[in-house]
Amino acid sequence: MTHLPNPDTQPEFYQSVTSKRFVAWLFDIALISLLCIVPVFLTFGAGLFFLPLIYAVISFVYRVITISNGSATLGMRFMGIELRDAFGERMDMGKALAHTAGYFVSMTFFVVQIISVIMMLTSARCQGLTDAFLGTVMINQRA
Repeated sequence: MTHLPNPDTQPEFYQSVTSKRFVAWLFDIALISLLCIVPVFLTFGAGLFFLPLIYAVISFVYRVITISNGSATLGMRFMGIELRDAFGERMDMGKALAHTAGYFVSMTFFVVQIISVIMMLTSARCQGLTDAFLGTVMINQRA
């Protein structure tokens, strides 16, 4: 992690990242929910029976595509934050897939999500459990 900004000498990269992540998450949930309306309408309402599956698929695809194309979801971009790997590089398709899979695991198990949130609030680099496992970090975008 020597390629990432040091939280002691460059704290501006990590300032307010946890709260920005939360707002970005809310933004992304709203956007994904709106995207779910399309298949429900296209199936004349029958999609409502499969709404959890539709939501999961759209959410997974949305996150992988946006993270691999810009190292951030649209919510993250709106909040001015981005994901970087352990070498300080932008996320590629493989890393975006791994990060999204880790996000889904943490969202599936409440205890894991709580641990992840506590880690974001207490770690120097504001890393969640998936971030710590993959060596990724959320930082404020460079000006």
